[in-house]
Amino acid sequence: MSLHLERIEWMPSPPLAPGGGPIDFDHLQRMTLGDAAIEQEVLAMFSAQTADLVEKLAALPVDSSVLAHTLKGSARAVGAFAVADAAARLETAIARGFDASAALAELGEAVGEARAEIETFLRRS
Repeated sequence: MSLHLERIEWMPSPPLAPGGGPIDFDHLQRMTLGDAAIEQEVLAMFSAQTADLVEKLAALPVDSSVLAHTLKGSARAVGAFAVADAAARLETAIARGFDASAALAELGEAVGEARAEIETFLRRS
């Protein structure tokens, strides 16, 4: 049996230290394979999702941990790493039964910054 070798082009991993802004646009570009239309669509959906989830999380419903986890994953996918980190801290606080108010406030701030950058980006596009 002969061995067949094939070269595969792998997508680079996200940087260990993301860029300075609320959205890592290099990461987003890699995730959307450089398709500007998909970038715009994904960012618009993410912005709407974050507004909805933060509003729901404000009441700390029973499923808060699931909502925070969902937000964490979505944020990582688009390169909103500060939002992802804040959502992770909220998820941990909820899971451990800690007072989540500080983590919730931090998440709200991170989401606000990300949404402002997204709005600016979408207006320029």
